[in-house]
Amino acid sequence: MLPTDSPTSPFHVVIAGGGVAALEAGLALREIGGDRFRITMIAPDPDFVYRPMTVREPFAYGPAMRYGIAEFAAQIDAELLSDRLAWLDCGDRVVHTADGGQTGYDALILGLGARPRPRYEHALTVDDRQLDEILHGLIEDVEGGYVHNLAFVLPAGAAWPLPIYELALMTAGRAFDMNVDLAVTIVTPERVPLASFGDGASGAVAQLLAEAGITTIASATCEVPDSRHVVIEPGDRQLAVDRVIALPELHGPSIRGLPAGEHGFIPIDPHCRVRGVEHVYAAGDATDYPLKYGGIAAQQADTAAQAIAATAGIPVESSPLHPVIHGILLTGAAPLYLTARIIGGQGFSSASSDTPVEPPPAKISARYLTPYLEERDRVASAAR
Repeated sequence: MLPTDSPTSPFHVVIAGGGVAALEAGLALREIGGDRFRITMIAPDPDFVYRPMTVREPFAYGPAMRYGIAEFAAQIDAELLSDRLAWLDCGDRVVHTADGGQTGYDALILGLGARPRPRYEHALTVDDRQLDEILHGLIEDVEGGYVHNLAFVLPAGAAWPLPIYELALMTAGRAFDMNVDLAVTIVTPERVPLASFGDGASGAVAQLLAEAGITTIASATCEVPDSRHVVIEPGDRQLAVDRVIALPELHGPSIRGLPAGEHGFIPIDPHCRVRGVEHVYAAGDATDYPLKYGGIAAQQADTAAQAIAATAGIPVESSPLHPVIHGILLTGAAPLYLTARIIGGQGFSSASSDTPVEPPPAKISARYLTPYLEERDRVASAAR
């Protein structure tokens, strides 16, 4: 299939992926360009899972919400291919899929996500695709008083540390509620807790951890030689614990036909164009942007959609990415709302609050996806 480069044809945009970046890109393109875009989505999974809420599943809060991608594609008038991107022929502008299919494009947006890999053989590795299965037994052991010392570990390759702090706070809170004596330690390579948010928000998180009785060892790397010990550098210190919980390392998708940066991530410029390749854009965790976060993925998708619209001749201002984080730290009690502007992968002008800055609050703050999901929830609730 050849690209649809006729001036009378709709500009054909292919979106690969089924996560935040992919869905936000589809909504942004349709909002900006209407029927001037023909949209094809290539998604490997049938559902979009609201992944930031999976951290609550081991604590009996119920499963995270799931939204059918087929219904989403129908609502934005997009063709849906239930398949997985395999490789790209960027010269001819053709996407090849795992099932042997191919489709041409005028522009391509890659929202493929990162690939989590366990860093420590002897730790319980956080995987939000099956977090309840991984941690439910541990939480039961905490509640039963069988576990008294836990270490939560961030490897150097972890790009978004928020879940480990949420799990530590919720686990400590559950132990307190059950009148169980539990020591919790967080070991992180960050100079301070949640350093990526900037000093204002980080200071509030550090205070919250201290109030919960959680010890934080910062600016540290570690090894886990067995399931009951953590060796910390510098200083060659050793923690004796009952269990170790760790975030995974993240790696990029390493797509054949594309340049790959360090660890397989896709290199992008400030307009989210893939460096060195024409007509291809990327957004979300698959990119080489240092922070991997749903809100940033959505902002990258919006930036890519604007750049594509400008290329398609639609009168829209194409601005470079200037990310702003609106984060919610789940604690097991009242959440903490965090905001920061990001420059060079680090936060500044950051702040925290017990109340949301921009109500209604959402774990994923996205210009188009957040109100879309809220409306889906409202319709589903009315139907029930």
